[in-house]
Amino acid sequence: MPPANDYPTLYHAHHNRQLEDLPFWLHLAKQLGSPILELGCGTGRIFTPIHRAGYRITGIDHDPVMLAYLLQNWVAHEPPDLIQAEMTDFALAPVFRLVILPCNTYSTLQAAQRQQTLKCVRRCLLAGGVFAISMPNPNILKRLPTESTSEIEDIFAHPNDGEPVQVSSAWQRELLTFSLTWHYDHLLPDGHVERTTAHSRQFMEDLNNYMQEFHQAGFSDVKVFGNFDKTPYDDDSPGLIFTAR
Repeated sequence: MPPANDYPTLYHAHHNRQLEDLPFWLHLAKQLGSPILELGCGTGRIFTPIHRAGYRITGIDHDPVMLAYLLQNWVAHEPPDLIQAEMTDFALAPVFRLVILPCNTYSTLQAAQRQQTLKCVRRCLLAGGVFAISMPNPNILKRLPTESTSEIEDIFAHPNDGEPVQVSSAWQRELLTFSLTWHYDHLLPDGHVERTTAHSRQFMEDLNNYMQEFHQAGFSDVKVFGNFDKTPYDDDSPGLIFTAR
């Protein structure tokens, strides 16, 4: 079996190659300034570049193993400002100009969890502050077949030994949820394979439900985009992105 703490290494090596959204978050940081809060900061794929760009940023994540990876690989002189907490249950002073929730995390929350998250975010934002979220377009997910066969989506060198890691994924779509399974196969020189498996479940909510939840939580000026270049959203957009004051 692979070591129990190998997943953060594999996750970061895999997802850190996907940086098409980074200019969007950096642009928001430039517009709104510090301090910034990232929910679900994980191993620091977005957190670290924002910090390197000179902004004061705090990260929240519920997973101590992911936060430990971020700390162990931190190279800046000053330590990162990290908090282990649930994004549905945290209390911070209203000092943040920008709160971000990247990486398709918001749509993994059920309705009650989203409502709690919005309340927490609302309380920690300065007047005029912005909450920004990205997720998959639920309408595209709803049109996919009910299941897929496992397919190879990426191959990268393992950061620890340079041996190839083969990433395969498959999905299952049900009435209200879309579940993804990733297999990270670490291909060793002796022919053995160390497999690490991860799962994610997305709730396929309608756009109108999200909008209603924002307004009920006290947000206004809600903007909706279909891509990180701020293309207007439609049913065929690759993503669903919100900014709300």
